[in-house]
Amino acid sequence: MAKVAISTENAPKPVAQYAQAVRKGNVLQIAGQVGFDPKTGQPAGTSVAEQTTQVFRNIEAVLAAAGASMNDVVMMRAYLTDTAHFGEFNEVYNALVREPHPARTTVYVGLPPGLLVEIDALAVLGD
Repeated sequence: MAKVAISTENAPKPVAQYAQAVRKGNVLQIAGQVGFDPKTGQPAGTSVAEQTTQVFRNIEAVLAAAGASMNDVVMMRAYLTDTAHFGEFNEVYNALVREPHPARTTVYVGLPPGLLVEIDALAVLGD
């Protein structure tokens, strides 16, 4: 079973040697997406809400490039830079992620200056 890299111009280009996503069989792993607007290469705002909204646009673009959608996502890992951002992040997350919800882990990390949130996702395609 071959491992296939997935890429799209509709999500930010990786800043190092990794794929936006990798598919092997029916498993699709999406690399951590941050709130960069792929058109400008800049953060899509200064708030957690703005950046989280852009992160989901980026995830959805990569999913689409793989022939998938949010309905295929079974796990998400969210990385926030500040525990005080959890409420605002969760409001946007709850508005954008529909039932049945994927499993989720949220951790607090350091990200490059200006970035407040990063999310990676695991999807399983097909039945």
